[in-house]
Amino acid sequence: MKSRARTMLDKSIAAMLSAIEIYNKPDFNYRAETFSVLCINSWELLFKAKVLQLARNQVTSLYVWEHRQLKTGKKSKKRYIKTNRAGNPMSVSLFEAHRIIIEDYGVKVNKAVKTNIAALTEIRDNSIHFINDDLTLAIKVQEIGTASLQNYLHLVQEWFGPVLDKYNFYLMPMAFFRGFDSVNGETLNASEKKILEYIDSIEKEYDDESLSDYNLSLRIDVNFKKVKSGSGVPIQITNDAKAPVVRLAEEEIMDKYPWDYDVLTTRLKKRYSDFKANADYHRIRKSHEDNEKYCHKRLYNPSNPDSGSKVFFNPNILKEFDKHYTKKS
Repeated sequence: MKSRARTMLDKSIAAMLSAIEIYNKPDFNYRAETFSVLCINSWELLFKAKVLQLARNQVTSLYVWEHRQLKTGKKSKKRYIKTNRAGNPMSVSLFEAHRIIIEDYGVKVNKAVKTNIAALTEIRDNSIHFINDDLTLAIKVQEIGTASLQNYLHLVQEWFGPVLDKYNFYLMPMAFFRGFDSVNGETLNASEKKILEYIDSIEKEYDDESLSDYNLSLRIDVNFKKVKSGSGVPIQITNDAKAPVVRLAEEEIMDKYPWDYDVLTTRLKKRYSDFKANADYHRIRKSHEDNEKYCHKRLYNPSNPDSGSKVFFNPNILKEFDKHYTKKS
């Protein structure tokens, strides 16, 4: 049975694949707008999947909590789940899920990821409430969208393992469809100009940055070159029944051991009043690193046992730290 985190991740992947499929259709007049809506939806589901993974798949970790107004006019001390118009629990927003991952669990996420999503959100909001109908903005959507896909691939790989290996994630260059060598900027309306000015202002922040796995936007140059027929990547297929079968279970491992050192340390700081990341903490932590119930050592290169490793923790390890520290009241 799939965990809640994996189910949410599958929905996120489905939304991103839908965004790519629609964008890459030969003729689709609402291409950029639909892509931005589905891409942002995919990012929100990805962040919520990560929150669930970090919170031991407790669905309440995604609920919005509030202090209700009492008859006396004061706020209640007890927190209640906030509900929507249908009476269902309200879930946290895209950026609140991002905050929970970083602040509540100490997961490190490159700042370009949030900036890229913020830019794409502005495009989505403008698409929903106004009309985007300009070539310059369409090109900018592709640049930001391409970077967003790359960022998405890296984060899914880092957080959940190789679950995207069977998919091709790319946006077909728009130059493939029609000529984009000349653009008349005078056709922009006021709202479109403001979006492009906003994107231009945040892109300047990343102009001088060195190459990174994460980006705000990516410009694509299309060149057609003749290649030799034998220049493809060679593959070999065998029908040998004795050939070894390789099964990847990385996603199950990441689901069982979602916390790294930074997340564990952050959670302990929030859980205990007398916790310090000192020698005692390191001694206690290392004493459990060989216990498969609490820890898993992930090799950087699985085919090379000497490549070094990174330790990941099961949240149940908190029970062991409860024996040494005092919980906050």
